[in-house]
Amino acid sequence: MADTTTMQGTGTQPARAAPYVQCLGAATLDTVLRVPAIPPHGKVLADACAVFGAGMASAAAASIARLGGRAGIWARIGDDDAGRRWRADLAGEGVDVSAVRVEAGRRTAISTIIVDAAGERLIVPFYDPELSHDPGWLPLDTLTGAGAVLVDTRWPTGAAAALEAAFAARVPAILDADVADPAVLRDLAARADHVVCSEPGLALLQSSGDLEALAATLPRAKVVAVTLGAAGVEWIADGVRQRQAGFPVDAVDTLSAGDVFHGAYALGVAEGQPVGDAMHFASAAAAVKVTRFGGRLGAPNRDDVNSFLKSRAEAASG
Repeated sequence: MADTTTMQGTGTQPARAAPYVQCLGAATLDTVLRVPAIPPHGKVLADACAVFGAGMASAAAASIARLGGRAGIWARIGDDDAGRRWRADLAGEGVDVSAVRVEAGRRTAISTIIVDAAGERLIVPFYDPELSHDPGWLPLDTLTGAGAVLVDTRWPTGAAAALEAAFAARVPAILDADVADPAVLRDLAARADHVVCSEPGLALLQSSGDLEALAATLPRAKVVAVTLGAAGVEWIADGVRQRQAGFPVDAVDTLSAGDVFHGAYALGVAEGQPVGDAMHFASAAAAVKVTRFGGRLGAPNRDDVNSFLKSRAEAASG
């Protein structure tokens, strides 16, 4: 793990290292195009474009670094231009990419995303099916020094190995439970102690979308949550259902809002924040992000989030 970021001490207390979050999952080179409206077919001219390294867990790792935490990513990329660009982009954000596996003769995942004027999007990804699924190379013994582990569903065998290693090391193990094969989702959810679902992910895990019913099937899970977009997030912790309302904002681009949320939540957990505080922090980070075009490039830093929360508190009290 890289160890370059510190949190400043106060008084006679020494500065201490910021918490480290180990992420694992998708590595994609994203091309984002903004258009007035997404057409059913034909041609439309984009009025903005951004190209950057991303992927669910990768974007979360970059968000953690921007928010003042330390983050690393375990992922697989091809020995190609897309992979080299992805790696440089993540390293440029301060993410530790030293344990990323480069596979000769394979292709790095790519994704084209079309974003409309309302901030909604159409995503077309490609994942090379020939990338190795073997997680045997992962340096799982290093997780003992992490404050949290965050995985997505795009590399199931790697995610399962990381979740089990985190559980054994008593490190918080967080699953970004988005759309995937239902069997994969069920297997990974059973290994995590924080299961944070998208609404489609929840429906795949529990057909009626019942959060309580899902929580009852996950004995390891200390927190089971579902993100609700602009409506906020609901979760169950210690048998109690709670809700964080969404922050009203003018959305420009919702791409990577979930990744920013998961990264901020994982950092909050690693910092020892109570669950409600971590959800509040993550919701604010995601709200700031959707006001900016460019997918994960719009992820906020810590000052951005603090300023946003301060302005909302002042507006509520005034």
